[in-house]
Amino acid sequence: MARDAGRPLRADAQRNRDKILATAVRVFTEEGLDAHFERIAREAGVGTGTLYRNFPTREALIEAAYRNEVARLCDSVPGLLATMPPHEALRAWTRRFIDYATAKFGMADALRAVVASGTNPYADSHEMIQAALSSLMAAGTAAGTIRSDIRPTDMFAALAGIALTSAKPEQREQAERLLDLTLDGLNPASSQPPES
Repeated sequence: MARDAGRPLRADAQRNRDKILATAVRVFTEEGLDAHFERIAREAGVGTGTLYRNFPTREALIEAAYRNEVARLCDSVPGLLATMPPHEALRAWTRRFIDYATAKFGMADALRAVVASGTNPYADSHEMIQAALSSLMAAGTAAGTIRSDIRPTDMFAALAGIALTSAKPEQREQAERLLDLTLDGLNPASSQPPES
């Protein structure tokens, strides 16, 4: 039986759920649809009963793991902005975005199976990511460290392109270079015409 979504979890139950979701992302990324619930439970340090109570089907676990990755990415924005200057927060967040894209790429087959079952794991993810990116860019623009003529939708398109071409783990160095190139282009000085 699945848990009641309206009732908050006890702290230990929430920790178990978080461990299951983090482990599921890794295992589905490594093994795709062939991933066994027993391995996920064992590596998360929980019993299979705990896993099945939280996620009664493979599709439910895949969807929850993906949605958790999106939430972790988006929920990191306030903490980044509170602890570093806006341009550094954006730089740190773009690295997390590539981590998210790498996990999503690795889980592609599993996510396709969820979609085929009639569920949309991507519902709201684009809007959540766009809102997170908008917050980061607005802070940078207000601080004068990000060009005001670049829209968050432009930056999202650039990040999506980098993720599309460089999301595999073995392409991480290329992704980092492309992120640096893109972020350097956000510097207000980059939009100034060269002096003659």
